[in-house]
Amino acid sequence: MSETDPRRWKALVFIALAQLMVVLDATIVNIALPSAQQDLGISDGNRQWVITAYALAFGGLLLFGGRIADLWGRKRTFVVGLIGFAAASALGGAATGEAMMLGARALQGAFGALLAPAALSLLAVMFTDGKERAKAFGIYGAIAGGGGAVGLILGGFLTEYLDWRWTFFVNIPFAIVAAAGAYFVIREPAGGRNRSPLDIPGVILSTLGLVALVYGFTRAESEGWSDATTIGMFVGSAVLLAAFVLTEAKVKSPLLPLRVLTERNRGGVYLSLGLAVIAMFGLFLFLTYYLQVVKGYSPVKTGFAFLPMIAGMIVGSTQIGTRLMTRVPPRWLMGPGFLTAAVGMLLLTQLEIGTSYAGLILPAQLLLGLGMGTAFMPAMSLATHGVDPRDAGVASAMVNTSQQVGGAIGTALLNTIAASATTAYIADHAAGAASQGAQKLLQLQGMVEGYAAAIWWAVGILAVSAAIAVTLINTGKPETGVVAGSGSGEGAEDEVKIPVIAH
Repeated sequence: MSETDPRRWKALVFIALAQLMVVLDATIVNIALPSAQQDLGISDGNRQWVITAYALAFGGLLLFGGRIADLWGRKRTFVVGLIGFAAASALGGAATGEAMMLGARALQGAFGALLAPAALSLLAVMFTDGKERAKAFGIYGAIAGGGGAVGLILGGFLTEYLDWRWTFFVNIPFAIVAAAGAYFVIREPAGGRNRSPLDIPGVILSTLGLVALVYGFTRAESEGWSDATTIGMFVGSAVLLAAFVLTEAKVKSPLLPLRVLTERNRGGVYLSLGLAVIAMFGLFLFLTYYLQVVKGYSPVKTGFAFLPMIAGMIVGSTQIGTRLMTRVPPRWLMGPGFLTAAVGMLLLTQLEIGTSYAGLILPAQLLLGLGMGTAFMPAMSLATHGVDPRDAGVASAMVNTSQQVGGAIGTALLNTIAASATTAYIADHAAGAASQGAQKLLQLQGMVEGYAAAIWWAVGILAVSAAIAVTLINTGKPETGVVAGSGSGEGAEDEVKIPVIAH
């Protein structure tokens, strides 16, 4: 696409809309789950599968989705993903029983795995000028970071005032508008396709390995870390993923060329972002429970209570990150960004039953949002830094995979830490709680102690993210020029422009 083509900004609107829909879906269903469970007669034991079916299909198929985008073309993959996601959402909203609901959620995850890498790689190949790229990824980063919190607000509204089914149906207009807009507006640059034959062993090994990993963490949350199946899943995942790496090193046309991972800047982004998402997802969960159970907030009020974090993310991403990205090296945005978020998280370790929202939770959320927004923005841009155009889809899939796996790990790991700390606190103080009122107070106090213990871990994880970003990411600030990509290799017939990175 030529630099002067005005339609790339219109294209960004539809790409951002699709990204918002996928990110919203990760949290919007959480709030609707109790009502859906009751209506459809889903047992407590199977309730988690409404979330897990989506996470497994999405996380397991992302690399495959990224490779399909490189093979079919990003625009076509993007539109097919949107239409499929809308159809799966309609099926979920119309679900009459448990099997139909779980099938719809798995289908949503599968089409989301096509959609997400195609969206990010379209941005990577359409915005080639340094300053424009910074703006485009600023908007995308704000949505990627803040969309989950928007899901909590929208989920609260739809569940409280309409019906849980609308948390599914709301995706349909998003998808139709984004698909129609993409079809008429997006013009993908010529070339940059990777028409090599599909690496079937790589697809099977990576999908099974990622599914086993995500399921292992999800199961650890409900059954514990010492459960035989949980351990079996982790061992199986390690074996499958090791076999996947060996396969990718040997086959002629790998699903995930190891050159995508071994470049230190991209590797640093995947690792630091995955760790940061562990901290973020755990926090969404704890704050939601704290505000609803301890503070007694309604779902809608809880959603609005997350607004300062969204505002912080938007400011951090579109103002701080975008304005500074062409002036300072990315690591000096990502490192301080993650540290600022860690300071916000540190404030939340002081949570108590009577904590003031305005005095502690609001400033903590603002710091978290500003820090994460500032760090996410260059991270999204660097995910495809210096990548061969024919690998843009699979490089984009890797950043989505690191976020998805990070989210699954974060929810399971921090939940387990919180639950253990709560149990220990209640056991230590049970003797002093004789009356019913005292016991209820002890339960709440135990919950808050558990959250604080887990949030301390999140602080440490964010500090490690900052250290990785500053240590591994060594690229200079992006220049405003463009350079023709080599496009060498099978299927990359035409020149494709990619950004110049100053070292």
